[in-house]
Amino acid sequence: MKLAPTTLCSAVVLALSTSPIYAAEPSANSASSTDETMTIHAQSFDDYKVDSASGAMRTDATMLETPQSVTVIPEIVLDEQLATTLGEALQNDASVSAGTKKWNREVFSLRGFELDSGSSYLRNGQAQFSHYMLPIETLERVEILKGPSSLLYGQTTPGGLINMVSKKPTYEPMLNIGTDIDHLGSKRIHVDASGPLNESGTIRGRTVLVKQDTVESRQYSNGDNRERDRFLGYGVIEADLADWGLVSVHYERTQDKANIDSGAWLDADGNTIGGRDLIRDMPWAFTDNNIENIGTDLTVYINSSWTAKASYNHQTLTRHRKDSSPRPTSNTIVDGSYEIKPFDRHDDWKLQTFHLDLNGDFDALGVNHRTLFGMNGKLYNYEQYKESSGATPVIPGQPYPKDPGNDYRKDTTAYRSDNQFYGFYAQDLVTLNDQWQVLLGGRYDLFYKDQQNSDGSVDIKGAHDSQSFSPKAGVIFHPAYNGSIYANYSESFEPQNNVVNGDDSITERVPETSRQYEVGTKWELMDNRLLVTGALFDIEKKNISISETINGSSVTTQGGVQHHRGAEAAAQGQIFDKWFVMTSAMYLDAEYSKHDDYQGNRPVNVPEWSGSAWTRYSMTDNTAFNLGLFYQGDRWADHENTVKMDGYARVDAGASHQIKSGDIRWDFRFNIENLFDKEYLAGAGGSSSNGVITDVHYGDERKFKLSVNATF
Repeated sequence: MKLAPTTLCSAVVLALSTSPIYAAEPSANSASSTDETMTIHAQSFDDYKVDSASGAMRTDATMLETPQSVTVIPEIVLDEQLATTLGEALQNDASVSAGTKKWNREVFSLRGFELDSGSSYLRNGQAQFSHYMLPIETLERVEILKGPSSLLYGQTTPGGLINMVSKKPTYEPMLNIGTDIDHLGSKRIHVDASGPLNESGTIRGRTVLVKQDTVESRQYSNGDNRERDRFLGYGVIEADLADWGLVSVHYERTQDKANIDSGAWLDADGNTIGGRDLIRDMPWAFTDNNIENIGTDLTVYINSSWTAKASYNHQTLTRHRKDSSPRPTSNTIVDGSYEIKPFDRHDDWKLQTFHLDLNGDFDALGVNHRTLFGMNGKLYNYEQYKESSGATPVIPGQPYPKDPGNDYRKDTTAYRSDNQFYGFYAQDLVTLNDQWQVLLGGRYDLFYKDQQNSDGSVDIKGAHDSQSFSPKAGVIFHPAYNGSIYANYSESFEPQNNVVNGDDSITERVPETSRQYEVGTKWELMDNRLLVTGALFDIEKKNISISETINGSSVTTQGGVQHHRGAEAAAQGQIFDKWFVMTSAMYLDAEYSKHDDYQGNRPVNVPEWSGSAWTRYSMTDNTAFNLGLFYQGDRWADHENTVKMDGYARVDAGASHQIKSGDIRWDFRFNIENLFDKEYLAGAGGSSSNGVITDVHYGDERKFKLSVNATF
């Protein structure tokens, strides 16, 4: 049986790396050789460098032809870090910062703007509802598209988008089986099988199965550790349609149940109340998520110049959340007491998305055009049923309150929401000559919102229809074949629902709108083995919505302006024969430049300085070592900017070794996360009550992880 590189054994295959083969390109100014030289972009499968990002342009464009800051985290880095969550992948880009982790999900900010769970995450260019812990074992890479991206995807946050690209079937048979464990008792077992399904290889399939049981160091009042139980099943079949097309069908199911940990609490001086390991949620509180994705993709090669692509995905997410909802009281800082207000809630989300793209590559009027005409839609349905209970005090040292059980009462706030979004877009990348390219594009959106109570009556939050136009423009200058300098302008919008405040008043909200100016440069150095990038950006977001507590009630206001200006730099690829790096840094000046209460304040959980670095050095053909450094500067834990979370630098390390026995390749990896056991705050949600900052999340203590994989 033929061996092929696999996702989970690639962490050790890195030790076998040799220099990739690259052919030097001629100078862009050398007219005599331009038409006669064939450029070879050979790339080693274990390289950190990626030459393109499918989600950035939705056309065949390289990184140097993309007038936008983009980071691609390849599969090899995910494997080396033994990553199992999206957060562990995104830590490799300094422009991404982690926020709240309560309710068994992750929240992130990109360039200082919080990403939206309904519109900021894509799967193969399709919107992916992300109100759960997104799995990454099925991904071949993660693309971070920075800045407003409404042109191709409609409603988006101004910081950018996360596009997760799925693994595809291989032409050669491949089977990888492995497991990894840590010193707390967590374990994960996975299988990845791929190959042709018929003799000719025109039909191919791939499946990934994962079973994971996680134990964490934080504890509940009864001494139990937080645990998580997850199953993931993924399958995809693709088939060649003679020489005119390609079709694929995919299915994925995730079952993920975990106890709730809503985070630590801080006092007015930034000190932890009750210790870093205390979980105030009740041991009986949990979140149980069940997610299914099913869809299809079709590519039709019309002729040598035109290609049509169609895709559809149907996602369902059902969640049962039994929450104890702990909250501080006026005595919390004095004696550590607090109260819970339990509820039992069932949520049902359905999301249907589709894209229709027509790509053309042709010459007209003496210049080359790479055009894209398309439309996409998103049909979103949400239903909620909730039962709640009254407040119950919790006194340290006394038995914790039990689950109210049959004492829950029906909550009158249950409702359903039906939203529809349709967008039509056009984009043209014009190559004027060897040195100049221009990108022009525009998009028109229609969106319809309808919210109702569970009895079918119109919800007091109201419903409204609206439309939007989003332009984008960019200019690229290539001073040499291996470099580019670009500038762009882009816009984005985010429709907003009306809000019923805690005092029963109503805030009628208009869409939040954003614009960005960005200039940057990209260079392929070291014989095209290393990609070095840099960017300056200026983002302004208007009509921002902020939740405030006024006279004890939660109230949402709108109308302010948020202004973020910053600089980024990154290097990714091979710098010497045996040394690979992926490193980035960001400086960010962020403030509410116009707001009734927070004028001049910095947004919550947004560091001024941040950085990340992950490296690999191959000692021999079979042994390699990794070292990582992840830095976040000081951040505010509240909108008032009164409680500061100290910055931190965390060091990770790892080693891998490979042994071949007959037809089996054995891959061993040992990693240490948080090598020096640094105590630090990883992120916060910015909630506060009774002088206590809640929803603050500690980073993991030092963790030892071991993995073993067999490849056939």
